[in-house]
Amino acid sequence: MNPRTTFISAIVVVAIILFALVYSRPTQKVVKQEPLASVSYICNAGKTIAAVYYKGDSKPAPSADLPPTPGGNVVLTLSDGRTMTLPQTISADGGRYANADESFVFWSKGNGALVLENNQEKSYIGCILAAAQPEGSDLTQAYANSTYGFSLRTSEGYVRDESYRYIQRPGRDISGIKFTIPSSVATGTNLSSDSYVSVEELPQATACSAQLFLDQAVRAETIVDRDITYSVASTTGAGAGNRYYETVYALPGTNPCIAVRYFIHYGVIENYPAGLVREFDEPALIAQFDAIRRTLIIAH
Repeated sequence: MNPRTTFISAIVVVAIILFALVYSRPTQKVVKQEPLASVSYICNAGKTIAAVYYKGDSKPAPSADLPPTPGGNVVLTLSDGRTMTLPQTISADGGRYANADESFVFWSKGNGALVLENNQEKSYIGCILAAAQPEGSDLTQAYANSTYGFSLRTSEGYVRDESYRYIQRPGRDISGIKFTIPSSVATGTNLSSDSYVSVEELPQATACSAQLFLDQAVRAETIVDRDITYSVASTTGAGAGNRYYETVYALPGTNPCIAVRYFIHYGVIENYPAGLVREFDEPALIAQFDAIRRTLIIAH
């Protein structure tokens, strides 16, 4: 056989073999890992953490004396601009995620979280899960308070008072955080601009009930709203042409006892000169207070 022909034949054979090897391999399907949850935390000093949790298969233990290592991971975006992906590590309580040398640890438990850097609490502490903005709502402002251990959302313009105390009667104050309505809500109506929704707590309550937050002998009822059980009670009051309406939604089983108060103050519409103001939309205001209450998340 001609040497040239033999050489070309050999090249063809090699090419066929390589083609067969490459294209006979089974196609590897790339599976996109779906996140378990995508959430946000609000921490002390207004710092935030966005966390996307992923589930993974447990890895074999390095020794027979240790449990398997969890296979999940979390992708973090911090408000200081840092982003990182951390694998889940062994934890006796909550979800613990850390980098290889353990210099950065993200620890989540229930509705709370914290960051340890070089084994010390640093800038991301007191973190509380924030509810996502309800679809179609204007509740764009997220707030968290680690002292009282809660987060919630309001619409823009609500005025926050962190030194608020509800004076139930002399010698009995109830502390909490008040969110007063935007002045624009009351403008041109008989609604008073001091109307508000608040989150309050009673630290020594043996049983958490709405009656504890009102200074009248009222009966509380139990209601279930969006799978959450509340103890609810209401009172009304009047004086000098003014009307006052309060409703308290207490959360049984919380300790300290946590409650949300609606305080609505308005003037009697008949006392205004005709055409000076319009009657405020009470159902709409209560609906917005309801929407705010439904975003409440308790850290503990």
